[in-house]
Amino acid sequence: MNSKYIKSSVFSLFIERIFPKSPNFFELLHQQSVQVCVTMDSLNEFLHSNNAEAAKLLKQDEHLADKLRINNLQQLNQAFATVIDREDIYRAINAMDGIVTHCKNSFNEMDALDLIIDDTCLAMVERLRFGVKSLEHGFCLLADAPLNAQEFAMTARDNERKVERLYYEGLGELFKTDDYIYIFKMKEFYQHLKHIGNRMKLCADVLEDIIVKIS
Repeated sequence: MNSKYIKSSVFSLFIERIFPKSPNFFELLHQQSVQVCVTMDSLNEFLHSNNAEAAKLLKQDEHLADKLRINNLQQLNQAFATVIDREDIYRAINAMDGIVTHCKNSFNEMDALDLIIDDTCLAMVERLRFGVKSLEHGFCLLADAPLNAQEFAMTARDNERKVERLYYEGLGELFKTDDYIYIFKMKEFYQHLKHIGNRMKLCADVLEDIIVKIS
């Protein structure tokens, strides 16, 4: 074997040990955003059907999302250098995890309180689905066309505002009744969905911060 080739290979291995190759955080964040969409779709399915299979899927989605979050944090902690600001990666990971956590909390709340889902809940979740799918498109474009990702971050934020409007409109309708137990239950559930919207907005903010820094 050519001695020059051997020396080159040894040198390359040495460099890789000192400066290990950075993970593709664009791809890792996109994968996590895809899983967020899956979890949101499962919550939507459960709200429409309230069946055991939909609940099982939602729990599985949460488990998969947790695995992705842990993997991404481990990759971040072990990376020597990152092409995206390290703090922004961390914020994006946690913001997306927050969406999944509040999806789980919404499921648990509905299950515990034996809620009958109304049109406001379904409309809020539909807007949340549009929002997280916009985030997924944005993270997909981040590596190769970051400026094109901007509009999807804005769409996610717009859907968060629509969720908030639905929340207040729903409260107005709730308090037209005198069933205070029902009002209390539904208000709690509305708030969980609103929290998902807040996390979605936070994720859109992080996405825009990344776009500004890498464009």
